[in-house]
Amino acid sequence: MARTQTAQTSPPPAPGATEERARSKEIGGLQALWPFMAPYRGLIIASGLALVLTACVSLTLPLAVRRVVDNFRVQDGAILDQYFLAALAIAGLLAIGTGLRYALVTRLGERVVADIRKAVFDRVIGMSPVFFEKIMTGEVLSRITTDTTLIQSVLGSSISIALRNALIFVGGLILMLLTSGKLTGMVMLIVPAVVVPILVLGRRLRKLSRENQDWIAASSGNASEALGAVQTVQAFTHEAASRKQFADMTETAFDVSRHRIRVRAVMTVIVIFLVFTGIVGVLWMGARDVRDGVMTEGTLIQFVIYSVMVAGSVAALSEIWGELQRAAGATERLVELLNSTDTVKDPANPAQLPTPVRGHIEFRDVSFRYPARPDTVALDDISLDISPGETVAFVGPSGAGKTTIIQLIQRFYDPDRGQILLDGVALPSLARDAFRRHIALVPQDPVIFGGTARENIRFGRPEATDAEVEAAARAAAAHEFISLLPEGYESQVGERGVMLSGGQKQRIAIARAILRDAPVLLLDEATSALDAESERAVQRAVDELSAGRTTLIVAHRLATVKKADRIVVMDQGRIVAHGSHDQLVAQDGLYARLARLQFTDGLAAE
Repeated sequence: MARTQTAQTSPPPAPGATEERARSKEIGGLQALWPFMAPYRGLIIASGLALVLTACVSLTLPLAVRRVVDNFRVQDGAILDQYFLAALAIAGLLAIGTGLRYALVTRLGERVVADIRKAVFDRVIGMSPVFFEKIMTGEVLSRITTDTTLIQSVLGSSISIALRNALIFVGGLILMLLTSGKLTGMVMLIVPAVVVPILVLGRRLRKLSRENQDWIAASSGNASEALGAVQTVQAFTHEAASRKQFADMTETAFDVSRHRIRVRAVMTVIVIFLVFTGIVGVLWMGARDVRDGVMTEGTLIQFVIYSVMVAGSVAALSEIWGELQRAAGATERLVELLNSTDTVKDPANPAQLPTPVRGHIEFRDVSFRYPARPDTVALDDISLDISPGETVAFVGPSGAGKTTIIQLIQRFYDPDRGQILLDGVALPSLARDAFRRHIALVPQDPVIFGGTARENIRFGRPEATDAEVEAAARAAAAHEFISLLPEGYESQVGERGVMLSGGQKQRIAIARAILRDAPVLLLDEATSALDAESERAVQRAVDELSAGRTTLIVAHRLATVKKADRIVVMDQGRIVAHGSHDQLVAQDGLYARLARLQFTDGLAAE
């Protein structure tokens, strides 16, 4: 409930936020979009030409109207017809140019946003777990969807409209000046009164827009977390608390949004009132000049149209300014993800593993603390040499550091001190994907993707044939239950495998590891969710699979590790004993006590 308390007081800090970002009040953040736009210079130029064409054609329309009005009473009807036809041609050209501009600009916006989404996902998917300790997955998804949708709207519409209105504003002012210097001078007196509220209130809009986006992302993260564990939420009757927590964050986002809308509405009212007040004054003065014969009716109408166009462009720019500021805030948030630093990095010039990979793993004086728990030692001065093809089991109480060993071997984290080597090469000197492809993992909590059973198994080796997939399923004792599914291997298993039992999910995960056929096999409580019969079948498959492979087994159930070549007993991040099952039982230490609890007490309980 602490998060709910926070939600009512201040917005959640964005990861990587800096004082510089907090002070930023301009739309300069949009400059970060240029690297994504630069590859499409041709499309940008074509869009710009179409934009200039429509702006220029728009500015010629009042000239045509003036000609028609001033020559309305001429005796030669052919001349009047020509003016009308010219006005019609200008309107047609404007329509074609506007349609072309829309098509080009919209395509540019869609293309750039697609590239941004791919770039952000490409960056985030390779980040180490340390990154996700600082930011919720739901917030990342919010940035990829909500923020990029906002940028798409700006690139595909707002920027184009802003540039077009800027051209009309400048061109209209010049033509107004050429039409009537006196009336233009009056109009110019209104401009400062319009620009000041745009600048002052625009800064406030930017801050509120950024805060609103932060709250939307936070509420998305909260919802993602709750829905991802919906069964646990329901099992502990936590629905009401979860609803309140999400409602509080959503209402806070709405309150900020309401404030932003109010500020923007006030700015719009001020700008439009000032602009059209000026138009009324111009009409009054112009009507007096027409009555005195200083200008013709057509000239006044031309000036009025230009005034309306200029006023409309200013009003449009005031509207779009807020959108541009919101997009700048969204761009900053996406750039934060793109520029996020990772504590685990690939070397600039990675070393190469010997061929073939044998699976010799060595820990040399390794100590490690999780970044999120710097006061707790996860591993303390671990030294361990695992020979190629050896099966080593890690046992001990919860929190002893067993799973940490598995995570460091995959280089999800780097140790604070010491080295981890694979076939004599230190892991930090290797590209991560270069050595991870030689490792197969069965995690404690099996990960099942939303797809078919076949696709989930083939995740271990995408190029595997159907026959190889089914062979792996048979080896993992999964073929029988998969065959009984409505569409067999083509059956959809649902998001996170919701249509499968815990044991079925674990067997699919084991089949995936078997299919990978890697020289290093990591089993983190791989049989914990299996019934006795399935466990025996899977254990036989694991025994066959581990032959000739370096296998590391993490287990609480000692019955699954008795056949290991070596058992390493861990406690409080240290290795306290190692040896075979019989040797460790004879030592009468921690392992012997765990064995008595599981075997003797277990039999007594039965």
